[in-house]
Amino acid sequence: MSGYELLARDLAACGRDGFTGEVRVSGSPGGTVHLRGGLVVAVESPGAPGPKALLLRSGRIGGEEWDALVRESGGARWPVAGLVAHGYTGAAQLRVVCAMALKDAAFAVVAGSVDDCERGPATEPPPGAVTVGEPPTRLLQDAARKLHALDALPYPARPERERPVPASLSFPASRLTALRRELLTHTDGRRTARDLAFLTGRGVYTVTVEVARMLGEGLLECPDAPAPIPVRLPPDGAGVRPRPPAPPPPPSSEPAQDHAALPRRRPGASGVKEFFRLRHPTGN
Repeated sequence: MSGYELLARDLAACGRDGFTGEVRVSGSPGGTVHLRGGLVVAVESPGAPGPKALLLRSGRIGGEEWDALVRESGGARWPVAGLVAHGYTGAAQLRVVCAMALKDAAFAVVAGSVDDCERGPATEPPPGAVTVGEPPTRLLQDAARKLHALDALPYPARPERERPVPASLSFPASRLTALRRELLTHTDGRRTARDLAFLTGRGVYTVTVEVARMLGEGLLECPDAPAPIPVRLPPDGAGVRPRPPAPPPPPSSEPAQDHAALPRRRPGASGVKEFFRLRHPTGN
């Protein structure tokens, strides 16, 4: 059974059972599916930015403003009322962001490898959980459709695979969308589409599709080997301290003995008798 079939079977069973709790998906990148009454209300995955990351990285709200809202709400992890009251986002727009993050995380899980699924009890809902959940089967079908759409492109990229660089072919900036200009700025041969999604505050599926299209159009290219990660060294002699030499061993408390000056031990009388007895066993 493939990883997708395993995940689809287990989540379909959760839907039939009206399950409330978590399904922990092990794999790469893996994730956690949160269900309430058999419907998916949130998906968390290290392979896709969550609602908070989408808000912060997209510039809708800054980190200091976010921290102020959390303090104002008494420490809430998801200060919905403050976000809307202070005009950082509208209520409808916030619901859209949460729904996008849920579907994007489900896509990231399906696009990777699935090793196992395990049910667990319900915990505190994650930040950005939607009010009206998604049927598990429909959610996975949507993720599979997106994968098929990627495979149909001339260059079928994957979120965690390609590490592109800007190609020599260039177009006037006026002919590039804002997203393409961002990607051309941040692609450096080390970042994948998933890395770029976190960096730009956009969905991993959206970024992966755009990377695939730009590779097909010659705006991006993939080098044969990933670019090396630069290591910053201090200036010559700065911050580098030579290791001090090891201290000499402490002098011994016992006086040194000259073995050549020691008297040789002479065998005793009994030893001489035993020597002659062995040499002359029949003698007197």
